Amino acid sequence: MGGPAAKKQKREDYRASLNIAQSENAVAKLPKKSFYRQRAHANPFSDHALTYPSRPEDMDWREHYPDFVVDGKVDRGVEIADIGCGFGGLLFALGPVFPGTLVLGMELRTSVTEFVQEKIKATRLQAATTTKESNPNNYTYSNISVLRTNSMKFLPNYIFKSQLSKLFLCFPDPHFKTRKHKARIVSSTLTSEYAYVMKEGGIIYTITDVEDLHVWMRERFEGCSLFERVGEEELEAEGDECVRLMREETEEGKKVGRNGGRKWIACFRRGRDPEWPV
Repeated sequence: MGGPAAKKQKREDYRASLNIAQSENAVAKLPKKSFYRQRAHANPFSDHALTYPSRPEDMDWREHYPDFVVDGKVDRGVEIADIGCGFGGLLFALGPVFPGTLVLGMELRTSVTEFVQEKIKATRLQAATTTKESNPNNYTYSNISVLRTNSMKFLPNYIFKSQLSKLFLCFPDPHFKTRKHKARIVSSTLTSEYAYVMKEGGIIYTITDVEDLHVWMRERFEGCSLFERVGEEELEAEGDECVRLMREETEEGKKVGRNGGRKWIACFRRGRDPEWPV
């Protein structure tokens, strides 16, 4: 009979075979989610044995974006971040829309992060072997990557002040119980941290299928003087495709759509820093 140990061995055997196939330059196969399943959410306050840089300048991005390495280091910084990226649906949608921009997914769950890493590796290999007819824009997925980290604790360890132009918070854990609200990805404290990493005019995009959480996030951002709410229509008029991508391309967004659920969206623009009194 197959118990937890047998299932674990099956997963490990599958992942090993996937790595061997890719290392031998065989036809790259996309990983199967069924071998990377994990609990829907992780406790951000648990000890997850993470390694992280002491400061952004100590982070080595070369293995994440090897095609952008010039003179031994990546020649540009990450501009778009998807916090809690899950299985990476939005990453793979954003990459082709912003081909010269580095896009980073941040995810706490180990197996889910491994899935995205393997999918990026496979899609890069596939892109390298496609013809110009099937890939006319010669897009290689070289500008997207993912890392396992706890962004609630370590976002400023990776991202400089005023570095990001876009940040996504898609279908975060609602933490329904009042005593769990401190674990929500948006809080009065964290909005200040998001303001720190966002450049002036940058946009934070939020989406959820839980109205209570939507109201919570909206109130926290509206309570921060460094953000102002911006409507979906205004963004679309500016040619911003991100709201559509966030609504349609995330795995959770697709599931909510299949079930006929409602998606609550709120976007916020980073304002100008207040002038210091002389």
